[in-house]
Amino acid sequence: MNREETLVKNVQTVQAALSAACHKSGRNPQEITLLAVTKYAQDQDVLTLLQKGLIKHVGESRVQQAQARWTSPVFASFHTVKHFIGHLQKNKAAKAAQLFDFIDSLDDLQTAQTLAKAVPAGKTLRVLVQVKLTDKQTQSGLPLEEARRLAAQLKNLPGLKVCGYMAIAPQGAPQEQLRQLFRTVKQAFDADFSPTEERYLSLGMSEDFETAVEEGSSLPRIGSKLFAENLEGL
Repeated sequence: MNREETLVKNVQTVQAALSAACHKSGRNPQEITLLAVTKYAQDQDVLTLLQKGLIKHVGESRVQQAQARWTSPVFASFHTVKHFIGHLQKNKAAKAAQLFDFIDSLDDLQTAQTLAKAVPAGKTLRVLVQVKLTDKQTQSGLPLEEARRLAAQLKNLPGLKVCGYMAIAPQGAPQEQLRQLFRTVKQAFDADFSPTEERYLSLGMSEDFETAVEEGSSLPRIGSKLFAENLEGL
């Protein structure tokens, strides 16, 4: 298999796993938006999937790197929905507000206020509040109740539309622990965001996205499973 064939097969394998997770949990696959984490991917690999129409939502974690990629003529010619998924520094917020369609990792009111001031006229910047599910000091996000309070505050900021929560599960956690953590965030999400409005719950990455989808995630973030050289080896 050449590289193009490998990438297409990777996407098909991920899509099949998403469909199976939906079937298992009684969900409609149309509720799921695949967020392709492109931050570490090679430009040519990303272009291949864009050209084949296999990805639309893309995730980046470095503002300057993303700006260089997505404002270049070859990438700018594709209609993509750009998500910022890393820790957003306040001094990068103004650039992020102009480049991205979503900020999925907001955990600070001052940064949100900076974003709101920098959103171009006529644009609505969608934001998710990051919930912290681990005790790691290096992990961004807020404890669930603090995240819920921030989400409520953000609803009053012009230019921003708070649409849900994002969380990163502890790496290597047992599946039952993962399920409980995901369920807790899903319960808060359902209480805070009505099904009648635009909303997103971003839970799950390459190693745990099936469990996350079974527990209610609508925006799983998948990178290594899409861009692996050998998917069977993961």
